[in-house]
Amino acid sequence: MSRRSLVVGCLLFLAAVAGYSVGQAQTPAAPPKLEFKTLDDQASYCIGLDIGRSMLADGAELNADLVVRGLFDALKKAQPQFTDEQVQAIMKKYAEYQTAKNAAKIKPVADKNLADGQAFLAANKAKQGVTTTESGLQYAVLKQGTGATPKRTDVVRVHYHGQLIDGSVFDSSVQRGEPIELAVNRVIPGWTEALQKMKVGDKWKLFIPSNLAYGEFGQGPIPPNSVLLFEVELLGIAE
Repeated sequence: MSRRSLVVGCLLFLAAVAGYSVGQAQTPAAPPKLEFKTLDDQASYCIGLDIGRSMLADGAELNADLVVRGLFDALKKAQPQFTDEQVQAIMKKYAEYQTAKNAAKIKPVADKNLADGQAFLAANKAKQGVTTTESGLQYAVLKQGTGATPKRTDVVRVHYHGQLIDGSVFDSSVQRGEPIELAVNRVIPGWTEALQKMKVGDKWKLFIPSNLAYGEFGQGPIPPNSVLLFEVELLGIAE
């Protein structure tokens, strides 16, 4: 069964829980007892669980009954409550609202991280062996190589160890014991700039300002406005 079919199955299950039927909307009832007769049934439920958790993680505060009603209007090709133009306008406004709400929520943390990061970089800049580029990227050469220098369009093989300025590790190919391949032009700007200055065999310590990393919103385990520290070893350039 295709992923699309599984998603539809999940949506039908959600509608049943909310008290709707494909034929017509009904008064919401108690959720039915679940029976997972097939792997498709199990996967449908898991996809629904994943969708719900994703919405919660994004900070969405949605009316479950209206979400289900919208799904059924689409699946039954029923007359929607809004025109396509109205839907676009509503979703644009909602996206702006969510962005503003999330920004307000993280602002105190983002402001503190920005100040801490600026202080760290100012002190680090004065340390022996640290070079600061025009963009604000800082680096120190730990080991010098003699190989070629990658171009922006190249794919490279690297080992890396990433930390925040408090020393906490957020990602590390070194800890996983396996280097990775990545496109020079498909990583954060601080990496893209550094890789185009390195030679194969080089190992550098990078000190990346937040505006050259994940910025004011952060990503995953990386908090907003975080300065990132990486040890990067350039192992090779893909043929």
